[in-house]
Amino acid sequence: MKILLAEDEKDMSAALVAILTHSGYEVDPVYDGEAAVRMAQSHSYDCMVFDIMMPKLDGVQALQQIRDGGDVTPVIMLTAKSEVSDRINGLDAGADDYLTKPFAMAELLARLRAMTRRSTAFTPQKLQTGSVSLDVAEQELCSTNAVRLSAKETKLMQLLMMNAHKDLTTSDILSRVWPDEDEDEKIVWIYISYLKEKLAAIDADITIRGDEGGPFCLMQES
Repeated sequence: MKILLAEDEKDMSAALVAILTHSGYEVDPVYDGEAAVRMAQSHSYDCMVFDIMMPKLDGVQALQQIRDGGDVTPVIMLTAKSEVSDRINGLDAGADDYLTKPFAMAELLARLRAMTRRSTAFTPQKLQTGSVSLDVAEQELCSTNAVRLSAKETKLMQLLMMNAHKDLTTSDILSRVWPDEDEDEKIVWIYISYLKEKLAAIDADITIRGDEGGPFCLMQES
């Protein structure tokens, strides 16, 4: 699981990164709200953890910009304040949960597990990017005409469409499309190639950019 951590207190950030990494998470730390927005716009995450009090943009402002861009990644807000108004502002901006400092690390880990389970359960089943629509339940990809996809092709296309215009590394894709499966990274390029052929077959106005080894990005053709 990949996490974006926005925490301006360097010691706190280092401690969180160490514990989250030890718990099996991949963590990208940033130290202000503007950096959090840039990273969220260019990378795919399973969950984001934002401190409310940060320089340049506070956590609420950063989250509002991310949500305005259509990103629905689960977000946990961290705050040193306990007033109800701060909780309300964070939730109104699109936060999914919050923790008041100081907090027990075990509680943050539990909430991260809950967030990622919940996001998986509510993953969109119908997606649209450009002229292309994906019906996950029917495993059908449509533009000027339609093609059927295999289960893995559908899961990969769903991941790409949910993260359009963002770079996805081969390891990102392997961990999300083939979790708990002992597959070589070469399988990612094979399935990317399948999808490129099927997008061409339906005369799509989107394409998957990237060569073998990645990263890969779903982009609208100009």
